[in-house]
Amino acid sequence: MSKNIILNNQEIEHKILRIAYQIYETFVDEEEIVIAGIAKNGYVFAEKIAQKVTQISPLKVALCEVFIDKQNPHNEVTTSLGKNQYENKGLVLVDDVLNSGTTLAYGVKHFLDVPLKKFKTAVLVDRNHKKYPVKADFKGISLSTSLQEHVQVVFEAKEDYAYLS
Repeated sequence: MSKNIILNNQEIEHKILRIAYQIYETFVDEEEIVIAGIAKNGYVFAEKIAQKVTQISPLKVALCEVFIDKQNPHNEVTTSLGKNQYENKGLVLVDDVLNSGTTLAYGVKHFLDVPLKKFKTAVLVDRNHKKYPVKADFKGISLSTSLQEHVQVVFEAKEDYAYLS
């Protein structure tokens, strides 16, 4: 199985900074926002975005980890923050790759039960193979791939990359 690098570390850093600026522009009227990352890589990506948002803006950022059973997305979605901690705030739901839209759709559904001021989504790679009408408001790159191809994002100490296999 060959690895075709689609984003190197420097390109991912650039995408993170651009998404952070887009988030700041969108939530400029807020004092505090919540950046909620879908467990594993989505959360790592959310941490990186949150770090940049706090560097470039006066926004207070609360990080939230979202736990979704990707094999059985009908199972209950849980978060590291209580609902009262993101109620009436702006929220960005983050994942690394938007493939079929299943994970993001169930993540969105969970947060729709809580009154939010603004709700946006962010992904590093948008694959354009959606089963659900889910879109990313902020995306690093859009990629048209075949259904047989897989996009993997690897977050390692100082050497992040995304590849197609």
